Amino acid sequence: MTDAREDLLIELGTEELPPTALHELMTRFADEIAAGLDQAGVGHGAHRAYATPRRLAVTIASVATRQPDRTIERAGPAVAAAFDAEGNPTKAAEGFARSCGVAVDALERIETDKGERLGYRGVEPGRETAALLPGIIDQALARLPIPKRMRWGDSDAAFVRPVHWLVVRLGDTIVPAEVLELASSGESRGHRFHHPAAIPVTAANYAERLRDPGYVIADFDTRREYIREQVEAAARGIGGTAEVREDLLEEVAALVEWPVALAGSFDEAFLRVPEEALVSSMEGHQKYFPVRGGDGRLLPRFVAVANIDSREPSAVVAGNERVIRPRLADAAFFWDQDRRTPLADRVDDLGAVVFQKALGTLYDKSARVAALARRFAPAFGADVAQAERAAWLAKTDLLTEMVDEFPELQGVMGRYYAREDGEPGPVADALDEVYRPRAAGDAVAASALGRLLAVCERADTLVGIFAVGKAPTGAKDPFGLRRAALGLVRSLLEGNHDVPLHAVFEAAADNLPGGLDGDAQVTPVIDFCLERLRAHYLDDGVPAEVFAAVRAVAGGADATAGIPDFDRRLRACQAFLARPEAASLAEANKRIRNILRKSGEADGALPAPDPARFEQAEERALNEAVAEAETVVTQQVEAGDYAAALEHLAGLNEPVNRFFEHVMVMADDEAVRRNRLALLDRLSGSFLRVADVSQLPGSA
Repeated sequence: MTDAREDLLIELGTEELPPTALHELMTRFADEIAAGLDQAGVGHGAHRAYATPRRLAVTIASVATRQPDRTIERAGPAVAAAFDAEGNPTKAAEGFARSCGVAVDALERIETDKGERLGYRGVEPGRETAALLPGIIDQALARLPIPKRMRWGDSDAAFVRPVHWLVVRLGDTIVPAEVLELASSGESRGHRFHHPAAIPVTAANYAERLRDPGYVIADFDTRREYIREQVEAAARGIGGTAEVREDLLEEVAALVEWPVALAGSFDEAFLRVPEEALVSSMEGHQKYFPVRGGDGRLLPRFVAVANIDSREPSAVVAGNERVIRPRLADAAFFWDQDRRTPLADRVDDLGAVVFQKALGTLYDKSARVAALARRFAPAFGADVAQAERAAWLAKTDLLTEMVDEFPELQGVMGRYYAREDGEPGPVADALDEVYRPRAAGDAVAASALGRLLAVCERADTLVGIFAVGKAPTGAKDPFGLRRAALGLVRSLLEGNHDVPLHAVFEAAADNLPGGLDGDAQVTPVIDFCLERLRAHYLDDGVPAEVFAAVRAVAGGADATAGIPDFDRRLRACQAFLARPEAASLAEANKRIRNILRKSGEADGALPAPDPARFEQAEERALNEAVAEAETVVTQQVEAGDYAAALEHLAGLNEPVNRFFEHVMVMADDEAVRRNRLALLDRLSGSFLRVADVSQLPGSA
């Protein structure tokens, strides 16, 4: 007999939930409910998550109304211990029978790997799903990513916000449940103002009933896209284009249940303030969407999203305009005030701001970065004087009122203030570019000077924080060192600056305050950066084995070339993998390295092979092929053309295969054996000029 199935609806009504966390709370709640059903063995179909500022909900299709029956098999005491000499059951047998809920004579004798034992076989009826749901909901709520839970009133319940109603319906049946001290019902609530009354709902009509008559768009994605359409339409209606950032759009969707987009305006005089400050004020403080004209410049307009369909929309617009004016006035005031003090006059004040206790102040850090910038400017093709000047000014905008109010404008405002101060254009631009890439997917600095500062700034931070024992552990990375490391290697890679990592980090270590052993951190920091680079390449579709093959020969702390050279080797290995000989040569190289290791002969320590000692045509042919390849490959490697080098080495596949097919490497004659080992060492060394191809995919 097939168990009955019904659609399930669970909704938890709350006070306004944290907007930036709402989407994750929604997804996790739905996933945890589905996982709880799975754990309980309750069959179900697809689930769908819903969330608004005042609710978390999930519907799950075709949920079995009870668990399946479960076959129980238990092994008890050994038969020899279960009965006495007269065949009467012992206490062990009686206790086992009681634990199974049956008499001793209902037990069976079963054969196990430990001999004959008493056993029990039975069927445990499945429980009703309705009886399981309260526990499943409690468990799902307990597992939500809520850093701090709150209590309210005299209740012992705790959640991210106070809760007000609970809906649990399986089909048309209201499931009796108590969660967070709330008794379940079959009624949701509509919009706080438009329809505060109760609304009977089921899984089948949940979204439709909340929308009409409830004035609630329950589906998060639907609401977000509806907001996008409204905002864009409102901007078009005033002759502009809305600037819609996805993270702001998602946050606004988490703030409203019935969105209504309205266009407003502000005094055009505010446009004299850098537009980034105006945009930050509109987006960050008011959650407004800026509007741009056809030329891409900011218009004195914005689009706000109300959570109400007002009978007097003009009054709502006027209210938003009143609110934004003092915000923009503050930005204008900061702009005017900050420009009274040139950035250069703020440098000494950096000495009053601690960067890190053991590493000194921002003045100390600026001095270290300036020294690094001065040293490596030629390698980056940057002007030395401008590099030093930019390094000293890079942190000064932190002391401005604008950046104090809008921390996200660090660097951006430095660029504006530097231009106002008459600093050279490259210096001003570098004050912003030093922070690039700011986040994943962001571009690196466009100028060589900007990339130089980005590398020097991050190198000082990485070595310094490692030296004071604050390297990242697990998921904790309070100084953002993982992001800093990736930004550093990307700046070198995408700027094609072939500066060895060890040179940069050794110089940074030399600049650290006395008492800190920066030199001991150079190798760990290089390894840390290469691990970030490995993750970057993995995201780009490069197999981990390819990265490992290159790192084995070009990723050490003593590597004389930089990240662009590393990248050329890696791309060459990828191209090599597409060749039909790749798998065979990778396997051959692994075999060679195993033979050399087991023979006790260190790689590269053997003398050149002696052609006079070769006994077979196959070893003579391989030696001649390797010698010919060495000449060409050496030139190609020195020119950095690693792809051509591996392509040429691929031609060794046939003589290598014939060698292993006909030649016994570990010959009894020691001189012959060592000569053959020397040949293999020479062959391996040719490939190691590019990468350790034995680690490439395809080798066993």
